[in-house]
Amino acid sequence: MRKLLFSFVFSCVSLFGVEWVSYERALELQKQSFKPIMVEVVRSDCRYCIAMQRDVFEDKEMSKWIAERFIAVKINLDKEKLPLDVSVSMTPSFYFLGKERAILKSIPGSWSISDFKDLTKNIKGH
Repeated sequence: MRKLLFSFVFSCVSLFGVEWVSYERALELQKQSFKPIMVEVVRSDCRYCIAMQRDVFEDKEMSKWIAERFIAVKINLDKEKLPLDVSVSMTPSFYFLGKERAILKSIPGSWSISDFKDLTKNIKGH
């Protein structure tokens, strides 16, 4: 029942864009799910971050695709400290975390919907 409710909530929210949760909440949700955590690292004035939010993450179909596969977290380096032991050289940058917070894959840069899907389609939680 809990998994059904979890899936329903993510499906409804995905109609309006990706639902971003806090890193702490993502860790809690991951305990109940097989999904990896997708951490997007951004800055407030990053034009590529803004474009990717608008063109990729606010797309209804893409937000549903992401919700089915990942627990999405957005960290704004201008407002928050990155809870990972990594050095970010560009924004946006994406880190995909499996259980035990292990980095499964990192992807720097801004992408189109089709490119982002291609880069992330084989990422599986452990």
